[in-house]
Formats: sequence, C-alpha cells, structure tokens
Amino acid sequence: MPAAANAAASAVAPPRSGRPLLARAPFRRAPAAHGWEPRRPRAVASSSASASPPPGAAAARRRGLREYVEAAGEMARRKDGGPPRWFSPLECGGAGGERVPGAPTLLYLPGIDGVGLGLIRHHEKLAKMFELWCLHIPVEDRTSFEGLVELVETTVKSESSRASDRPVYLVGESVGACIALAVAVRNPDIDLVLILVNPGTSFHKSQLQTLSAFLNFVPEPFHLTTPQLLTFLTGNFMKMPSTVVGRGFSHEEDNTLSEITSSLLASHIFLVDILTKESIIWKLQILKKAASFVNSRLHAVKAQTLVLASGNDELLPSSQEAEKLRGAIEKCRTRLFRDNGHKILLEAEFDLATTIKGAGYYRRSKKTDFVSDYLPATPDELQQVINRDRILNFITDPVLLSTLPDGKIVRGLAGLPREGPAVLVGYHMLLGLELGPMVTGVLSSTGVHIRGLAHPFMFDKNSEQIMPDSAHFDVYRIMGAVPVTGANFYKLLADKEFVLLYPGGAREALHRKGEEYKLFWPDQPEFVRMASRFGASIIPFGVVGEDDICDLLLDYNDLQKLPFYDILDKVLTRDGLKLRVLVSKD
Repeated sequence: MPAAANAAASAVAPPRSGRPLLARAPFRRAPAAHGWEPRRPRAVASSSASASPPPGAAAARRRGLREYVEAAGEMARRKDGGPPRWFSPLECGGAGGERVPGAPTLLYLPGIDGVGLGLIRHHEKLAKMFELWCLHIPVEDRTSFEGLVELVETTVKSESSRASDRPVYLVGESVGACIALAVAVRNPDIDLVLILVNPGTSFHKSQLQTLSAFLNFVPEPFHLTTPQLLTFLTGNFMKMPSTVVGRGFSHEEDNTLSEITSSLLASHIFLVDILTKESIIWKLQILKKAASFVNSRLHAVKAQTLVLASGNDELLPSSQEAEKLRGAIEKCRTRLFRDNGHKILLEAEFDLATTIKGAGYYRRSKKTDFVSDYLPATPDELQQVINRDRILNFITDPVLLSTLPDGKIVRGLAGLPREGPAVLVGYHMLLGLELGPMVTGVLSSTGVHIRGLAHPFMFDKNSEQIMPDSAHFDVYRIMGAVPVTGANFYKLLADKEFVLLYPGGAREALHRKGEEYKLFWPDQPEFVRMASRFGASIIPFGVVGEDDICDLLLDYNDLQKLPFYDILDKVLTRDGLKLRVLVSKD
C-alpha cells in the first residue's frame, strides 16, 4: 500500500479497533466520559480511498437490503465493546461539491440493530441536502439510555453552536426515535427537526413487550425463531427485492426464488451476528425505559416533528402511534405508508429525501422559506408526479399550444420564453385538474420550471387532517409551489423564476353549476405592478375542454342544503386566510 494511502487509512480508524469503520473523518474521545464526538469532515485523498477502502464500503455504495445485510454483518463481526461513535458514509464524502450551500446537519439514530446503516439506500441523495452523520452502537456495547441521550445531546449542542442559523436534524428509528425525542425534551431552545420512523414510543402496546417477557427462557440462537422476529424477517425480505416485482412466471422464476431464499439465509446469519440474545435483551430494556421516559414528557417537545409510520409494521403499532404523537406534540405532522413494513427505510419504493421535501420539512434557516429552501425535483420525482396523473393524461390526452412572436399559434411550446422572470396568468378549470399536466408538460419539454402560488390551505397542518391522505398536497411542494403572499411573489420574481398565478383562486376551481369558463378575477390586477417592477413578462394562458368532460350533479349551493354540512364547512374555513381582505385598495 502506498505511504499516503496507509496514512489516510489509519486516520479514519477509531480507537479500540484495528479496522476502520465507514468513515471519512477521524474520531476523538469527547471531554465527557460517555462517548465520542466527530471532528468536522475532511477530505480523504482519492488515491487512498481506492487503495484501501474500509470494510463494507463497497457494499454500502450499492442499494438494497442484501447490501445492507452484507455491510452491517461485516461491521458487526468485528469485536468491539464500544463506546458508540459517529461516522459519515464514504459515498457522502464526494458530495461536498454537490451539496447545497448552508446545508444543515443530519444525525441518524439507528433502531434496535444499532449498526447505523439504516439509511444506506438514501446516503447519496441525503448527502446533497445535509451534512450526514450516523451513529454506530457496537454489538457488545452496553451504554445506557441516559448515556446515549447525553452522547447525542453533546453532538447536537456542538452542531447548533457551530451553525446557529440553521436547524439540526435527528432521524431516528424505533429506539432511535425515542432518543431523538428525549434530546428534544431536554433542549427546548435548540432548533431541532425530528424525523421519527416507526417510533418506539408504542413499545408497551407492541409485540416487543411480549417478546421481552419470555426471551430469557429461550436458548441462543433459537431466540431468532420467535414469532415476532420471524414475522419481521420474512415479511420484509419477501417484499424487499425490487427485481421481483413484475417478473411474472418465466424461466427467471427459479432465480427469483433463489434470491429470496439466499436473502433469508443471509439475514439469519446477519441476525446471529448482530442480534445476539444478550444484545436483544439489552436493547429491549433500553427501549422500554426510553418509551416510558418520553411518553411522560411528550408535551414538552417543542421541536418541529414529522412521524413516518408504516401500515404493515410487524413489530410496532406505528400507524396508531403516529396519530397519538400528532395530538400530543404541538408541531407534529404525520405521513402514513400503508403498504410498508417496519424497515421502511430499506424498502425499494420509499424515498426519505422526497418525503422530507414533500412534507415541507426541509429548511436551511430558522424558519421555512419555501422560495430559497426549495430544491428542484429530481428526474425520479418528476416521473412520480407524471405517473400520478397518468390516468387523467390517458383519458384527456392534453395538447399544449403556444403563440409565436408573429402571432402564429403552433403545437408545442416554441413560443414560450426560456428566461425569466415571467408571470403565467390564467384561469382555473374544474377542480384545477389542468395543473399537473401543464406544469410537468412544460418542465419535460422545455426545462422551464414553473413555481406556483398556491392557497395557504395546502400548507396548513389542520388541512392535512381532513384529507383522505395527509400527503395529498406533498406533490405540489415537490414541484415548487409556495403559499400565495406578496413576499413570496416578490422573492420569486427577484430570482427570475416563472411564476404561475391564478387570480380567480380556489373559488374559480370550485365553480358551481352554470359557471363553466367564468372568470372570478378581482377588479384590481394585483400582480401587474409587481411584475412591472422586475420587468417580468406577463404570459396569459387559457384552458379549453376541462369544464366539458362532465356535468356537475352537486355544487356548493346544493351541499349547503344537506344536514350537518355546515359543520364541515366551518372546519374547512375556520383557519382560512382571507386573501382579498389583505389586499391594499390604494
């Protein structure tokens, strides 16, 4: 090994271990005796990285549960009695040039396994949005719940003092979520954002409570054959491999069965290494204590909180627990994933970065700024939005037309300017169904990203609770919608964006019988003066055909005659912002 490579490899090796973890920065002992804290990340020479990759690094670069098992198993087999420590995944080391300016710190707190590789599928995307650090708790470590909380708390305080103008994110799974809540309880004045994934606060109502009661009587390694762990194991592995979906019956069927069988075998070997009987008993004791501590103090959590709950969680009643936390924590929102299991972070269809963006929980300052904090949709996110409207697009087959400078109308968007600032002003058709096909169609064909001014109802916590799916409006935030305010309009134009404005607002989209193609615009053109101040192009547009695809059977006037509708109407409009009232008349 070259001398430079050897030096770099030894630099990333933590004490008490002859082999390096997945780290790109050295570790040093903290002043306190309870743990370790990271130095700030520093670059590792590419020559050294290629000459001596840390064990498990190659597996960590790939995506999938099998790679997680391989990398985690390799880390777990190293005899290491602790203490817990932070590491930054190798694939995050090259994101420095791609990371957004002012990126906040994200600390990942693992679940019962303690390995710290639960975000392996999300490392590269998260590394562009955050400075990502993961907590590794060695299998033989026996740090108490209080010690883990103090370790995380020390790091949170350090990161908060280093960058006091931005939040610190804590992403915690099961017991890690309890630790995150405990840190928030003890530090109400620190700007924290909690992302709680199937939190372990429901331990006392879960199958794990039953498991902990008789685990002492089960000999090792037969503790892995308990119904709870088997359900968790087989349930996750049978649905994890994304290559299985859609194959059908063919000569590849044997290969698929072989994949599942080998995955199950590998997982059993992994569990033997990392979930020893002694380790499980210790982790369940920590989880029991953590759940009791946090549940009695939920009212003291002031941090912005997002709970991600799996509908098919095999170990915890996560969906019910999410509802409890939403009611107990003041700044809490929830997202329910009905078809996912306990290890949702490792499942193929789940994207943590997209979920954080869609919920409106990504920010780089003290308060969320939907203009400056926005990160453009990735190609995968754009495709998801297009797929969301695929049935509507198939039925209506929308066509986009534009007008050239000489007045000629052509099919396509050749007449649309390519440089902003610009304001697209139009009228809503029935239910605003034209929004999706238009915004995605313009972006796909021209690369022009339209930022919509949306009703504040779409950003309100209470609004989510009355929708069939709390994530109903997430797609609009992913595509760049912002609450309609004069300040946001000003910022978008100052950034030379293309701004989508419907002067008729929600009233126009929810028009009544006989109001097809009718405008509900204010007498005063509120947007003209702002647009002229920035020299923005004003592009009027219209939609034809949407109001003709169906006839309204009931409108607002009819609904008002129904019993008890007035109660629902009051709930819908109780906290609504009266936008026209706030408009100056001068």
